[in-house]
Amino acid sequence: MSQHVVITGANRGIGLQLAKIYKTAGAKVIAVVRRSSDELDELGVDVRTGFDVSHADDVARLRTELKNEHIDLLINNAGVFRNETLAEMNFDTINEQLSVNAVAPVRVTHALRDNFSKGAKVAMITSRMGSIADNGSGGYIGYRMSKAALNAASVSLAHELKAQDVAVGLIHPGFVQTEMVGYAGDIGPDVAAQRISERIDELNLNNSGGFWHANGETLPW
Repeated sequence: MSQHVVITGANRGIGLQLAKIYKTAGAKVIAVVRRSSDELDELGVDVRTGFDVSHADDVARLRTELKNEHIDLLINNAGVFRNETLAEMNFDTINEQLSVNAVAPVRVTHALRDNFSKGAKVAMITSRMGSIADNGSGGYIGYRMSKAALNAASVSLAHELKAQDVAVGLIHPGFVQTEMVGYAGDIGPDVAAQRISERIDELNLNNSGGFWHANGETLPW
């Protein structure tokens, strides 16, 4: 039986590359997106459009649509990136990032928890900017808050899902050349996705709840 993989935010960037990797490996891939893209449509995966994972009604509808699908791997990849500082504050973008980056992955995982097969995995695409110990510059207040919150929630999920034989991994992709960061970065999304898939391969119940750079480095909390 082929692996069943669900990826949020798979229409571009890292999510798109992850869809390519798992499709090429023979997995059944379900791409959950607000809007598709030409590249995603050309992959030949199961594309589910019209889903904003920060909206409770959309996630409830997703749960209904996928009620008969077993899931071996859920990759919570969808996210947004903004910048606020003490001098240039925007509480609306802080709330947006908390909703999309922190609450939405928990909402999706909660909605699909009954779909997980024995031995399933949940990958949270997080950021080292959620590390408190690693913050040496300030800024990006909402993004840092959202990823720190995601990390905290993911460790709790790792404990609670262990009884279901489901492992949870927190993976920082690196500084990736995507639209989200204006194509700055030092690696392409294809390299980041390949590294992420390798970390997912290594994920198990013994290291569940770990926080890693996609290159394999363990990151500080």
